[in-house]
Amino acid sequence: MTVTGGRGRRERLRAETTAEIKKVALALMAEGGPDAITLRAIAREMGMTANAIYGYFPTRDDLVTTLINDVYTALADAVDTAWDASSGSGPAVRIAAWAGAFRSWALANPQGFRLIYGDPVPGYRAPEGGPAPDAARRVCTGLTALADAAWPHARHLYRDSAFDWSDFDPGLLGKVRPAFPDLPPAAVALALRIWGRLHGLVSLEIYGHLRTQTTSPEKLFEEEIAQLTQALGVPRRR
Repeated sequence: MTVTGGRGRRERLRAETTAEIKKVALALMAEGGPDAITLRAIAREMGMTANAIYGYFPTRDDLVTTLINDVYTALADAVDTAWDASSGSGPAVRIAAWAGAFRSWALANPQGFRLIYGDPVPGYRAPEGGPAPDAARRVCTGLTALADAAWPHARHLYRDSAFDWSDFDPGLLGKVRPAFPDLPPAAVALALRIWGRLHGLVSLEIYGHLRTQTTSPEKLFEEEIAQLTQALGVPRRR
């Protein structure tokens, strides 16, 4: 019993220290940018020796990979939850729900947003397949689901689209085509356009560029999504 209790305590302490390391890493990034994520700087902030922190993350890249995977997975969970919760609603409502969840997550996790969508960490080498392959697939699939929801109403707008499958990265197609085998290349291009609309305003807000421009960034975002669905001919019924 004593041995088991001791092991449980060690595991708990290790989990707590690991969580603190990740928290400090994101805080350092918020203050000094991606360059500030170093194991020595984290050890210094936590009052640990560099050798001690290597017992948790052997290299800086191991830590960055873990951070990206955690952050990306949290984002995928947030947008998937919003999409599933709106399953009984019309496409305009579902698109707005996914988009709103993306913005809300980004505002609650600005350092995480910057880590996966901002400046890359200098010298970072991602593992083969990427640092968060499952989360990346889920987010890409979610974005394509937005285009799929709009496509029955918007396909006539893209009748003359020149896109074909060779215009897309094979990795992207490997994520989205199995989930949406009936969508044409123009619909995948539409998913990327939707992504540009969402990502653009959220990035401006996260990086502070809207701060001196408007006191209502939420209203700006919501009207942007409403205009997007209207332009695609998506009915606004619930």
